[in-house]
Amino acid sequence: MLKSRKVAVTGTIASGKTTVCQLFKELGAYVVSADEIVHQLLSPDTDIGKKVITLLGKDVVINGRFSRKAIANKVFCDERLLLALEELLHPEVQKEIEVQYRENFQKYSLFVAEVPLLFESDLQGFYDTTIAVIADEERCKRRFIETTSYDEAEFMRRAERLVALEQKAKMADLTIENNGSLEELRASVEKVYTILC
Repeated sequence: MLKSRKVAVTGTIASGKTTVCQLFKELGAYVVSADEIVHQLLSPDTDIGKKVITLLGKDVVINGRFSRKAIANKVFCDERLLLALEELLHPEVQKEIEVQYRENFQKYSLFVAEVPLLFESDLQGFYDTTIAVIADEERCKRRFIETTSYDEAEFMRRAERLVALEQKAKMADLTIENNGSLEELRASVEKVYTILC
């Protein structure tokens, strides 16, 4: 009976985690994203949504939807709020990842979850293999600024509370470097996919 190997992909801000997961998906893996689950959970009408509103205030809801920017502006300036929000969301996200694994473990050889705060939240025990996507800080900073409306100061503020890149690389079972072209990254992911399958 086919049973998927559970793989967690983590890394620093803008290191290329999502791209790596997309490449795994193209190779035939089942891929789930913790961030996407959070967005699905965050509806003002759900129980979890109501708890978030109680925690952060009604002004994080704009036109009937949670504003990611309004939430980020509040929590990344107040570590107490950020920790409280994570305590609400992380258990629910992990539950959903486990549900998706149970529903799909016989259909795919690899079950890949993109979990940005894997080590910070001590969730690595659920997975058979952990992968850290690593890239030079300057490259990550540039990607972050190019793909968001935030500046360098916001990048540094968010990066400060994460496990350092070198530490993530040491804690992970495998690393994938993302300092080159997409084709170089694809080749690295293909190599890892072959090892894990």
